[in-house]
Amino acid sequence: MKLMMAIVQDQCVPTLLERMTSHGFSVTKLASTGGFLREGNTTIICGISDDQVEGFLEIVKSTCNATIFSLDVERFEKI
Repeated sequence: MKLMMAIVQDQCVPTLLERMTSHGFSVTKLASTGGFLREGNTTIICGISDDQVEGFLEIVKSTCNATIFSLDVERFEKI
């Protein structure tokens, strides 16, 4: 399991969320602010299986510029 976090510019969020949900990803959207330029960003968080990582990355890369983090998750529950 992976916890994927993608920090993206606000203007590409609607398109990114549409593409993510149409490919079956459940995402959480958080407003965030960068430390250097103090510009508004959006952080997209998504818990996925290891075999979905490439699909997630492809959607983000083809939609917008992003800073992406991939974290190993020991346990994931959807209640």
